[in-house]
Amino acid sequence: MKKTILNKCEAKGLRLTGQRRVIAQVLETAHESHPDVEALHQLVTEIDPSISIATVYRTVKLFEEAGILLRYEFADGRARYESADRDHHDHLIDLNSGEVIEFFDPEIEALQEKIAEKLGYKIKDHRLELYGVPLKKRL
Repeated sequence: MKKTILNKCEAKGLRLTGQRRVIAQVLETAHESHPDVEALHQLVTEIDPSISIATVYRTVKLFEEAGILLRYEFADGRARYESADRDHHDHLIDLNSGEVIEFFDPEIEALQEKIAEKLGYKIKDHRLELYGVPLKKRL
């Protein structure tokens, strides 16, 4: 069974206020969109309008420092977040819309390993970010 962000917070002994619980729950359901703090704040205030943007900033920083969230800074300069224990995947960022598309390709993974080996290295971690525009307009 995959642990939720709330489960991970509890396992790490983090104090979970009501506002932190709301933020964790929203992060759990919004992980596919890689929300930034402003987008996350917009989502959490739909549930609890009393949550300030400062609280969201502090909470994602706390979750990041605890190893619960990963922070990504794509070319748009906004820090975005996703759960830290997700299966490995790479990202394609749509330069028109800012949408972050997750993908995994075993051929790319094998090629990266082959290149590293050729250069005398073993890959321990990596992040692949592709930036592009759609070939066709999306409906």
